Amino acid sequence: MSEEFRSGFACLVGRPNAGKSTLTNALVGTKVAITSGRPQTTRHTIRGIVTRPDAQLVIVDTPGLHRPRTLLGDHLNSLVRSTLTEVDVVGFCIPADEKIGPGDRYIARDLEVLQGRTPVVAVVTKTDKVPRQRVMEQLLAVSELGDWAEVVPTSATDGFQVDTLADVLVRYLPQGPALYPEGELTDEPENVMVAELVREAALEGVRDELPHSLAVVVDEIVPREGTELLDVRVDLFVERDSQKAIIIGKGGSRLRDVGTRARKSIEALLGQRVYLDLHVRVAKDWQRDPKKLGRLGFTDR
Repeated sequence: MSEEFRSGFACLVGRPNAGKSTLTNALVGTKVAITSGRPQTTRHTIRGIVTRPDAQLVIVDTPGLHRPRTLLGDHLNSLVRSTLTEVDVVGFCIPADEKIGPGDRYIARDLEVLQGRTPVVAVVTKTDKVPRQRVMEQLLAVSELGDWAEVVPTSATDGFQVDTLADVLVRYLPQGPALYPEGELTDEPENVMVAELVREAALEGVRDELPHSLAVVVDEIVPREGTELLDVRVDLFVERDSQKAIIIGKGGSRLRDVGTRARKSIEALLGQRVYLDLHVRVAKDWQRDPKKLGRLGFTDR
């Protein structure tokens, strides 16, 4: 390793659906965070690890900062703000394909308190979705939004300047030894990763209101005696019986489809054949109930 080896944490923040999770996966080079076209998909901080000859960069993907309407929303915002105080550099993600709005300005004001303590790099994401002229206009608008350490345009989809962004973030890390063993890509527990893969599959093609009402908890992952098969039992929680019907689908067709897609991803993650047993349960208004939030895993990490 280099004598000037750097290591530390870079937090990606932004409003919901700003491309943080897709960018995290692109920086790490593999899938560590689930992605969805639905806003507010990320429910907890996810750490992806980039190890290079000169540095180890730990990317912390966070939930989208937003105006909360539930206890869950309050919890997610608090989680992001506490994470901001613990990292070496912040990447503020703003998509190129949407004009700067109240949500971006809200976050920019939040980030002002970091000035002088933690560098903030503005990251213009999704540049592949708009013409070059629009990218230039967004870069100018973002530059005027705050006093950023640097402004970097990127596209996680086609790889545009992903390595450049990594170089920029590494520049702001302190010198120090690697924080994780070489080859490790995330420190997420297996059961959390499995739950996230099931939730990602369940979010495909559902109605707008359902993503916020869906929580997934792994009950157990156990080897089946005498075989190389893993039995994976997972509970999907919704807030109302009508939502349960949406997840299950007519005659159970939708839940079977969710299981098929999730099982392939889980087998790739665990490196073993899996029997996936899914159960849909109702936890009435869990987003607003502190006890239910705790039971469903929404506690500070």
